[in-house]
Amino acid sequence: MEVRCRAPGKIILAGEHAVVHGAAAIAASIDLYTEVHISLRPSGQEDELIELDLKDMGLNLSWPCSQLKEVLGDCSAHGSVLMSCTSEKLELLSGLVAQKNIPQENVQLNSGLYAFLFLYTSILGYKPGKTIVTSELPMGSGLGSSASFCVALSGALIALSEGFSLKIKEKKDQFSFEKNVLELVSKWAFEGERIVHGKPSGIDNTVSTFGNMIKFKKELKTTSSMTPLNSTTPLKMLITDTRVGRNTKSLVSSVSERALRHPDTMSSVFNAINSISDELALLVESPAADKAAVSEKEEKLMELMQMNQGLLQCIGVSHESIETVVRTTMKEKLVSKLTGAGGGGCVLTFVPTLLSAAVTEKVISELEKCGFRCFMVEVGGPGVQVFP
Repeated sequence: MEVRCRAPGKIILAGEHAVVHGAAAIAASIDLYTEVHISLRPSGQEDELIELDLKDMGLNLSWPCSQLKEVLGDCSAHGSVLMSCTSEKLELLSGLVAQKNIPQENVQLNSGLYAFLFLYTSILGYKPGKTIVTSELPMGSGLGSSASFCVALSGALIALSEGFSLKIKEKKDQFSFEKNVLELVSKWAFEGERIVHGKPSGIDNTVSTFGNMIKFKKELKTTSSMTPLNSTTPLKMLITDTRVGRNTKSLVSSVSERALRHPDTMSSVFNAINSISDELALLVESPAADKAAVSEKEEKLMELMQMNQGLLQCIGVSHESIETVVRTTMKEKLVSKLTGAGGGGCVLTFVPTLLSAAVTEKVISELEKCGFRCFMVEVGGPGVQVFP
């Protein structure tokens, strides 16, 4: 048995950082994907292995099924029974990965390897098989690469899990999950994200699973709401990867510290960002009957992005590389803003419907001369997809 599953990355259109302080944020899927291909092997053979081939990294790892069973113990694996990774199990997974002597330049992959072993053994048990992973998403740049991996992996594992074949509908050359199975995929992916990030918001795995756009807001310290948004017109973005690494935890802490020093002022900034998210949510769902209406809608969207970037700059999360992108695109009257944590990472540039290909190519050329990497993406497309 084998299955191939892919899941999209995501961008934050508005609300990053302020969302931690109670403001709304808007997130959307993009058509850059992580793909997971799992081939199960017959059981009862000698030297049964669970293999993982990370094509983009040039890493091929394997664990004997007997070793995994000995270390992790018997498990009543089933995709429908959600479970969390305990600190004790995480320590055991860490030991299993440590034995592989991962090269120093790839040690950032370790938490993803823990998530792989946890999800595979929790859903399929110790069934031998080979998992091949490829991705179009740059790692650690704020585009949801880890959530995309966890969603694609969970989707593939659940598709191969007993009892789910009747809940997958054939549609041409792919299958689609029923809504209740999609929700299960998202929950399993969230457990994987917890291993990778500790305390994820749930935005990334939700967008990667269901696609399109969502409006996210923390209601209380322990609860949050996610509202699906249906964009009425296609959106294109130029994503620029500055290749500048950043520490998300440090950036979030610096904003919180500034909020403690300037509570009234920072509260006003967070309220302004919340208003931008609210207005953007209404805007993307508003109809546009003709070209003039589309242009007016796009102009408003660019103004909201520009204001959001200005507010993010004033709370201290921009960076010289981000401002270079902003200045470069502004020469062609285009609007850019950081997405995610800031401090480097990726920058969004809105691409209007009527923008000529020549201008787009000129901007990309200028950005690449700065050492940046560019991706043209469609925003708000489908979520996780599974193929036979």
